[in-house]
Amino acid sequence: MAKKETAEKTVRVRLVKGLRGVQSRHRLSVKALGLNKTNDVRELKDSPQVRGLINTVYYLVRVEE
Repeated sequence: MAKKETAEKTVRVRLVKGLRGVQSRHRLSVKALGLNKTNDVRELKDSPQVRGLINTVYYLVRVEE
């Protein structure tokens, strides 16, 4: 069998700042990404929805592709 040519791309997202003093909408975006504490890392499927959440909280997270 041949390998799948359309391998799903993933994005590693790390929470680098705390959520104290952050807008409640942005806290919900961080929670939707699956990040709870500072330095938490999640590997997520690279999709427009995930990219939109990352763009919302760009100042709190670091993207490691």
